[in-house]
Amino acid sequence: MQETKDILKRVRKIEIKTRRMSSQIFSGHYHSAFKGRGMAFSEVREYQYGDDVRNIDWNVTARFNTPFIKIFEEERELTVMLLIDVSASNMFGTTQSFKSELITEIAAVLSFSAIQNNDKVGVIFFSNKVEKFISPAKGKSHILRIIREMIDFKASEQGTNIEEALRYLTNAIKKKCTTFVLSDFMDNDFYKALQIANRKHDLAVIRISDKGERELPNMGLIKVKDPENNIEKYIDTSHSMVRAAYKNYFDKQQQKNTDIFKRSGVDAVDIYTGQDYIKPLIKLFKMRESRF
Repeated sequence: MQETKDILKRVRKIEIKTRRMSSQIFSGHYHSAFKGRGMAFSEVREYQYGDDVRNIDWNVTARFNTPFIKIFEEERELTVMLLIDVSASNMFGTTQSFKSELITEIAAVLSFSAIQNNDKVGVIFFSNKVEKFISPAKGKSHILRIIREMIDFKASEQGTNIEEALRYLTNAIKKKCTTFVLSDFMDNDFYKALQIANRKHDLAVIRISDKGERELPNMGLIKVKDPENNIEKYIDTSHSMVRAAYKNYFDKQQQKNTDIFKRSGVDAVDIYTGQDYIKPLIKLFKMRESRF
């Protein structure tokens, strides 16, 4: 009972903070950044003088032996999908919060921005498999359920498989949607899946990192453990060459994924624990505004 009360308190705390941000800061940016709903097929009618011949429906025309055209209307409602990494590597943080807590807060901001725009929101929780799927829906109660799930969710697996999550998205969501992938991207075997998903949907990447992951402190001989595979190693951090090699390896992995985002045509921003995430999110929205 006490655990439930604690979760509800955390939900309420996140709700108050992120709803205010969504209302005061992000609502306008969100609307203009994701207004690109395109045109959806509505109906067919007989061709009239002045109609665009490019919209002729040749199948219907052949059936009735008279020209018909397709009528389109602007789509007024978006479906927003959040792909949330719940792998063990996100249970890490050296400044103010774990990466998982930052992911939860950012996802809440995006969710409240979406429902203020009358959009549906759905979630895919993933580790090295799809852990849970929440179907897209509207409304405050739905968003609060999502936040509650994010706070209390316990993944059954520890690893990361972004490709599997993207493949699931492509198969599960038939209509084009806007998708935010929130992950630390401790995985780099997802290029093809990202390309395929971005052709069908409209993807944006939010990469969550902690500065403690990039640089080893000088602490002498320490034991480190990979939370995703439980492998333990001893590292002598007193050697500058060891620290430099580690930093170089981390930077190369980050750059490799950055190149994947660019080649796939996916907008991406980096956000660090302990950092104000307002500016990076607005930067992401402005990237998208420039497309329209």
